Amino acid sequence: MFELIALMLLSQQPLQPVAQGWASYYTVQSNKGYNTASGERFRDGGRTCAMRDGVFGDYYLVVAENGKSVVCRLNDRGPFVKGRVIDLSKAAMRELDGDAGLINVKVFHLGSRPPRAPSST
Repeated sequence: MFELIALMLLSQQPLQPVAQGWASYYTVQSNKGYNTASGERFRDGGRTCAMRDGVFGDYYLVVAENGKSVVCRLNDRGPFVKGRVIDLSKAAMRELDGDAGLINVKVFHLGSRPPRAPSST
C-alpha cells in the first residue's frame, strides 16, 4: 500500500485504475499441467494474474475494497466470466482476503519493472 501512495505523491499524474470490478482466482488443481497464454507454467504460489488486455510480464497493483493490496505479474489471459476484470493466482488472492472467492478490486498498471520493496533503514 505504501508503494501506491509513493507513486501517487511522486508522479505528476495521479495513478488511474485500468480496471475495476470483481476479481476471482484460479488454481493448479483446476488447471493441472496448465501453461499460461504467455507460455509459462501456471503456479499457485506465484503472484501472477490474468487479464483480457495488457502486456505479458508487466506488473499490476491490485487493491481490494478492504484496503489490502498485492502486486502481480501478468502472464495469462482471462477471466472469461462476465463481470470479472482479473483472475489472480491463489497466492495473490490470499494476500487480499484469505477466504474470498471473489473480491471487488481496482487494478493499476505499474509497468514492466517490478516495484522496489521499501527499504528497512
